[in-house]
Amino acid sequence: MPLIRSWLASANAPDCPFPLNNLPCGVFSRKGEEPRCGVAIGDRVLDVAGLEEAGLLHLPGGPWLDVPFWNDLMEAGPEVWAALRARLTAVLSDGAAEREAVQPFLHPLADVTLHMPFLVSEYTDFYAGRYHAFNVGSMFRGPENALPPNWLHIPIGYNGRASSVVVSGTPVRRPWGQVKGPDHAMPAFQPSRRFDFELELGAVVGLPSSGPVTVAEADAMIFGYVLLNDWSARDIQAWEYQPLGPFQAKATATTISPWVVMKAALEPFRVPTPPREVPLLPYLAEPGPMLYDIALEVALAPEGGPETVISRTNYREMYYSAAQQLAHHTTSGCPMNAGDLLGSGTISGPTPDSRGSLLELSWGGKEPVAIAGGSRSFIEDNDTLTLRGQARGDGYTIGFGDCTGKVLAALAEPYARS
Repeated sequence: MPLIRSWLASANAPDCPFPLNNLPCGVFSRKGEEPRCGVAIGDRVLDVAGLEEAGLLHLPGGPWLDVPFWNDLMEAGPEVWAALRARLTAVLSDGAAEREAVQPFLHPLADVTLHMPFLVSEYTDFYAGRYHAFNVGSMFRGPENALPPNWLHIPIGYNGRASSVVVSGTPVRRPWGQVKGPDHAMPAFQPSRRFDFELELGAVVGLPSSGPVTVAEADAMIFGYVLLNDWSARDIQAWEYQPLGPFQAKATATTISPWVVMKAALEPFRVPTPPREVPLLPYLAEPGPMLYDIALEVALAPEGGPETVISRTNYREMYYSAAQQLAHHTTSGCPMNAGDLLGSGTISGPTPDSRGSLLELSWGGKEPVAIAGGSRSFIEDNDTLTLRGQARGDGYTIGFGDCTGKVLAALAEPYARS
């Protein structure tokens, strides 16, 4: 699909992350005003809630956008999703008759504050990247036993904390936790010394379900995708994770990008999952390509210093797709809700510079990663981590907006009482 040209010139630049082909969904506010739903286009945000109020955006069964989140519209289903994209494309396309009426609802992105784009109902994080799982397993069990016996058969995941999902730009406080002591000594309660990021893509569920669904049905349930940073305290995780898996090590924060890129915008970039090393059970069979060709990168910037890109990879490296993860999630009859968030798992590639976490990049801290003016084995206080993603089309770019978080020093004494 080529670029769809807009009368807003900034949306037509090949490197602009928000062309008319994209139309990602977010929530914004202007100074002194309440948050409201908007769509990114070029260097502007379009006040779609205002368009609906003014009668310029009629959607089946609406209004849907009179609240500062996208959950109601997501739950309305694919017919409404398609109607939204069709109408916005019509009024923003080059030569649109509604140009003069729509212009007052455009605001510079540089002048607005971005908020959580949807209410997170539940949050599940997966461990579905083949290279990441192999790297981590090799560190702790050796390459011959790197993958757990079930890994090639099932998308492994755990239920995380929806309450700790935050939007890009929210500072993240280094957590305290219990870590293993030396030899047979008592464990210690201290700030994490091995705080890390994980580069992921998050799938946002739009349609609820009440029972098992197929992979095709699961794909139809997904409204869109966000960049996702699954902050991880590796020293806390190493002590707590046996036998039930991650708990407090993953509960500090999960940062998402401010824009939900609708699945329809990513359709031209579908690619298949990799060849299977062992056959999957029939319920996980895919009806077609379920991954996307999305280039990803991670940058680290110390306080006052320039950023260094420390990893580059691609979402196409995943072993299990979001649709497979969602389908598997429903096998027990587990209900899924509009606003459920599914983390892909860390997206690592086959080369050392394509690893999606510092645990892998520094190989457990043994091989520090070079950055401008120094090196890192794990995140230090006041470091800023930024995740970026883009899919390249014919003369246009589909972007998510930066997914950024600055790590603040741990509280001095979390249990001190005056």
